[in-house]
Amino acid sequence: MKLTENIPFANLSYRLTLILLLNLHLLNAQSWTDVKIDSLINLMTVEEKIGQLTLFTSDWATTGPSIRGNYLDDIRSGKAGNIFNAHTSAYNAKLQKVAVEESRLGIPLLFGYDVIHGYKTIFPIPLAEAASWDLVLIEKSARIAGEEAAAGGLHWTYAPMVDIARDPRWGRIAEGAGEDVYLGSQIAGARVRGFQGDDLAAPNTILACAKHFAAYGVAQAGRDYHTVDISEHTLWETYLPPFKACVDAGVTTFMTSFNELFGVPASANQYLLEKVLRDTWHFQGFVVSDYTSINEMVNHGFATNNEEAAKLALNAGVDMDMQGAVYYDYAKDLLMNGRISEQTINMSVKRILQLKNKLGLFDDPYRYSDDQREKEIILSENNKAAAREIARQSMVLLSNKNQTLPLKSTEKIALIGPLVDSPIDMLGSWHGSGQASDVISILKAFTDQTTNFQYAKGCDIEGSDTTMFDQAILVAKNADKIVLVAGEDFTMSGEAASRAKIRIPEIQRELLKRLVALKKPVILVLINGRPLCLPWETEHVDAILEAWQPGTMAGPAIRDVLYGEFNPSGKLPVTFPIDEGQIPLYYNMKNTGRPMDPNQKYTSKYLDMPNEPLFPFGYGLSYTTFQYSMATVDKTEIERDDSLNFKITVTNTGHVGGQEITQLYMRDMFASVTRPVKELKRFEKFYLGPGESRDVKFTLSIEDLKFYNQELNWEAESGTFLFGIGGDSNTDLNIRVNLK
Repeated sequence: MKLTENIPFANLSYRLTLILLLNLHLLNAQSWTDVKIDSLINLMTVEEKIGQLTLFTSDWATTGPSIRGNYLDDIRSGKAGNIFNAHTSAYNAKLQKVAVEESRLGIPLLFGYDVIHGYKTIFPIPLAEAASWDLVLIEKSARIAGEEAAAGGLHWTYAPMVDIARDPRWGRIAEGAGEDVYLGSQIAGARVRGFQGDDLAAPNTILACAKHFAAYGVAQAGRDYHTVDISEHTLWETYLPPFKACVDAGVTTFMTSFNELFGVPASANQYLLEKVLRDTWHFQGFVVSDYTSINEMVNHGFATNNEEAAKLALNAGVDMDMQGAVYYDYAKDLLMNGRISEQTINMSVKRILQLKNKLGLFDDPYRYSDDQREKEIILSENNKAAAREIARQSMVLLSNKNQTLPLKSTEKIALIGPLVDSPIDMLGSWHGSGQASDVISILKAFTDQTTNFQYAKGCDIEGSDTTMFDQAILVAKNADKIVLVAGEDFTMSGEAASRAKIRIPEIQRELLKRLVALKKPVILVLINGRPLCLPWETEHVDAILEAWQPGTMAGPAIRDVLYGEFNPSGKLPVTFPIDEGQIPLYYNMKNTGRPMDPNQKYTSKYLDMPNEPLFPFGYGLSYTTFQYSMATVDKTEIERDDSLNFKITVTNTGHVGGQEITQLYMRDMFASVTRPVKELKRFEKFYLGPGESRDVKFTLSIEDLKFYNQELNWEAESGTFLFGIGGDSNTDLNIRVNLK
């Protein structure tokens, strides 16, 4: 439905205002835009202004789209200026028509949606994409997702989620980039650039939204929505940098988090929203609440009722209320009673209208409603090919004893497990408008490309029914190798999906034990949205491939890796613990006054468990091997205006080509604020053919040596720094440099 012939602003008074403004020929374009928006705000009633601060949901039932209650009347009367969970070109054009042609001022709607890792073509979950360590591919993934979403009538995504997460019990770890500040910040910027492109006025770009501001990923006990209690120093050191990276990349919107910080819920937290976001970072876009998070301040015990919650949120700088209707219900009375100012409301309205204008919606509110473009772009062959490539790059080979993988075409394979033929679970949580019917399952990929295999389901994902075990064991007995596809269904990670025990469900583990008992090579393919505890599995199976939840092209991507048509190159963006009792566990913890010593009792350790993880951050194997030379640096003493230039030679010592991710780590040995035992500072991903070598070079400046000191000033202090370069975070720090 292409409706560009419609006049966006049919109301006579508004058209006259535009005519007057067009005669202000002495104003430059930007000033004219500001004047136009200011003039529009002056024409608006209080109710219409509050409508721009209101975000209501549409619905998507089995019979198609619908709109709740009186929301259509609210759009028509200007009381709802933004809609989420409405999509497709045709449906959104119909809603836009109500706003533009039936409301008094004809202000276009802004349409938002959770395009977290794809719209229709679904890519691997964000945690999996982070395992690729490939910023170009991650940006490309977001670009394709943005293009498809825009073709589906959308203007705005609630992504990227950039919360640093170090507790794998927290289900939403699936939505982020893992545990590391540097890697997470790099990925945050890449995803913003992908969604927003180079020009917001282009009809194939959408607004990005940095979420959840802030520190949502450190919820106590790994339990979603739970309390956060951290120091200001930890906030700045660990949890704010990815958000700053989003600002630097030009992100246009922020979303508040559900948690409190320093005893104040994020949706009323003036420290976060005013001091940090506006005053320090100079963010110019608008802030939206998370779903009813303003209302939830009553449950927090911070606001006595919804009216007070509305006042607190507006005065703190939350511009738009998602679904809570507290601005809708109370903002006018708050204004009339002098509890909020008209200037506050006008500023929020202006921020929202400015972004609607940057998207080109004032020029053509139907520019995102083009049925032909929707048909051509969504689930195109190019998009599916990109999803397959990104899925392959995201997979991590965790173990491979006796070169069990790759599989050979001559080998008889038993393909077993409840996730072999479960398309919906390949999509992971928050899979947008992705459909199971569009997914190529593992079984389908094997059926299409492999003849030498037999399939048995074996068991359900959860439960206690073992009646399918016998068939699976029979199939396994007739095979040379056994591939068990096991793990989580798509609801077992993501929002409101915290798990106290992060292990493969017991019924699947029992099936695995039965298969291992056959004394045949067993390959475990993991489908999951979080790190899992796998001590028994690691000891007893021959190979483990972490495939995550790989998206629409899951089957072909997994088969490519299993058969060596693609050499796995992913590295973990998050630590895998041995046991839940070690959590939180991450590579760059700080040292203690009594570091672990196995020969001394009174040191920091467990009586029943190692301190070390099962698989460390940055870890991942390949079908080839890489040898590192001794790293070198061009100087061992530096001044403040110097740079450090590191070099190391990496050689592919195996018989097949492969990609390696070389990582540079640092430790500041002595400082006025204690520093982590290791910090990732640089990485590079590259391909080497068999026997090929490459000199990998990294340059650091004084900026890379800085940290937040006791006064929260960003500074580098004189002293000793240790550096190391290798293939994962276990690399030795054997280069010493002194900063004068």
